[in-house]
Amino acid sequence: MDFDNRLQRAIERGQQIRDGKLRKRSEQQVSEEELKNLHSKCKLELSEHIESCLRKLSDHFLGFQFQSILAEDGWGAKVSRDDIGASTRRSRENYYSRLEMVIRPFSPSHIVELTAKATTRNKETFNRSHFQFLSQADLDSFCELIDLWVLEFAEQYSART
Repeated sequence: MDFDNRLQRAIERGQQIRDGKLRKRSEQQVSEEELKNLHSKCKLELSEHIESCLRKLSDHFLGFQFQSILAEDGWGAKVSRDDIGASTRRSRENYYSRLEMVIRPFSPSHIVELTAKATTRNKETFNRSHFQFLSQADLDSFCELIDLWVLEFAEQYSART
């Protein structure tokens, strides 16, 4: 085989490699878009479930303020309440209680992440995070976890008031 034929084949192999890389890059971009869409779907469904649970919680404990959260930190909701009580020194004390649950924004790690922070009468009761990879996300397990954390907060709040 002469040099011209070998040169032509080398050029063709290089073009095939380039075409393969371009095809792979476009497939990755498509899958990245699909993952973003899947995350948006999960975020919407889970944030609606969070709002539903926290609204029910605020209906059972009068005085809790409900607030939806739509921020760059995530989507979800929180309930909070300020109470005034008497201390042993005959002075006023302020007591703060809240529960905040948020679905974090899309990240390059391709996960769905739920964070929750709870404070009962000025005492932090929990600060938790749970995540699953988007490709393996099970929304039913997330909903069960949301229910569990809201119920745990309700039990702790009612035990301390």
